[in-house]
Parts: sequence; C-alpha cells; structure tokens
Amino acid sequence: MKITLLGTGTPTPSLKRMSSGYMVEVAGDVMLFDHGPGAHHRLLEAGRRATDVTHVLFSHLHYDHCLDYARLVLTHWDQGVGRVPELQVYGPPFTARMTELLFGADGIWGPDLKARTEHPLSTVIYAARGGEGTRARPNPQVTELKSGDVVETDRWKLTCASVRHVQPFLHCYGYRLETDGGVFVYSGDTGPCKAIEKLAEGADVLVNMCHYLSGTELGKEFAEGCMGHLELADLGTAAGVRNLVVSHVTEQMDRPGVRERILREMGARYAGNLFFGHDLMEVPVDGPKAAKLD
Repeated sequence: MKITLLGTGTPTPSLKRMSSGYMVEVAGDVMLFDHGPGAHHRLLEAGRRATDVTHVLFSHLHYDHCLDYARLVLTHWDQGVGRVPELQVYGPPFTARMTELLFGADGIWGPDLKARTEHPLSTVIYAARGGEGTRARPNPQVTELKSGDVVETDRWKLTCASVRHVQPFLHCYGYRLETDGGVFVYSGDTGPCKAIEKLAEGADVLVNMCHYLSGTELGKEFAEGCMGHLELADLGTAAGVRNLVVSHVTEQMDRPGVRERILREMGARYAGNLFFGHDLMEVPVDGPKAAKLD
C-alpha cells in the first residue's frame, strides 16, 4: 500500500498546499480520497494520470474536498474512453446528483460533451486515438453511502462512518481502508468524536484534519466540528494509531517554529510516529526509516 498526500491545505488559496486530496495505491487500484482544488495538479506531479485512477471516495461535499472532481472525470473520459473502466465513485448523499448536474445531458458540461461526441472535429480525434463507433459520454459509477456501510472487494475492505463536522447541512464521513498491506484511515473533516476513534482503532496510518492550535478555537461549535493539535494527539493515543499524519493545515500553524512546537506538544501525548503532512509526501505504512549516512 502506497499513500501519497496530494493536498494538505484548506479552502484558502495557496501555492504551497492544495486543498484536500489523498491517494492510496493498493493491489492495482488507484484510490483518491477527496479531490479538492489543486489536488489534480498534484496527482500529475506524483506521476499518475486521470486514466490511472480507479476509485474516488468523497468524505463530504465541501468544495475544498471535491472541486477537482469535474477535471478528473472529464480528463479520465477524454483520454481513456473505450480503453479504461468507468470511475467507481463513492460518497455521501448528493454525490449522484452532483455527478448528474456536472455531466448529464442538461448538466454544466452538457454542451461541451455534446460537441465532443457529435462534432466531426472531435469524433475524428477520437478515431485517431483508436476509438471505435460512437463515442460514449462519461458515466461514473456512483454509489452513495450511509454511515456503517461496508464496501468489500477481493483486494480491500472499506468501512464508512459518520464523523462530526457540519451536520445536518452536509453528511460527513470518515473511511477505514483495510488491505493486506496495512490499514489506512482518513477522517475527512471532523472534530473529536467516538466515531473517528473507533474507525481509527489500531490503524497503521491515520490522516486527520488538524485545523488549529488547541486553545485558540473560534467558539464551541468550531471546536466540536474541527480538530485541534492536542485533541488529535489524544485521538492517536486512544485509538492506538501507529502513524499519525497532521493535515488540513491552516496558515496559523504553518510557520517555522510553530510546526516544530506542534510536533513537540503532540509528542508529549502521543508516542507513535508523527508526520507534519505536506503536499506530495509519501507516508510509509511501516513507519519512518532513516536514510544511509554518506
């Protein structure tokens, strides 16, 4: 199992940190957990193409977790239609409606897709790429999940659970991916709650929202729906996580000295391996290993 952080930031525009996106490669599948603005660019920088992606999993439908979905689907289709399977998409309620509003006949990209499937200028390009017959439209296979659902293949098992964020406006999920190569857990966005603690129990890697310095929260509701650094350390300890990744990083935290302070203070509460996530970081499932000293 290979884990790559594509986007470790927030909705705030940044050239350093793209919005939420995480790639897990396991047993021939390339799975994207969220695909926020800029995550697709990082996907390319990580050496993968849209046509390599097999599965997309949305934790919730805040735009910083799903805005690059349109780019992914259109590129996957344009470059791979007829040659690669349709994307398998999982997410909360409204994922299917979002997909239809984007790619349906009356959707946002409906006129573009009509031109690309019917105009001779486009159909001749399709034929030159090896396409045969009528060019089909994109048709992502969407499965909407509810908390407690399990998706299982012969390569992995995925468990979905509702975590605390901005309910009832959006359904917000965390995911637990169990494979022969280890257990990966992704919180989406969440504040402290028993659901994410249970989901992360004994995980090899937990990638979790760490949105602010504990003690600086902007009110009760903010603290209930977002995770501070000390709360995240306590979560890692309670769940017995081996490798804990700080992500969804705000500008408040992302400063020289402050990053080190965060790791120091978290390390006083959590004895596992700590990673201050950054874009394109590969997180080792077996934990960090020092390189040879030359």
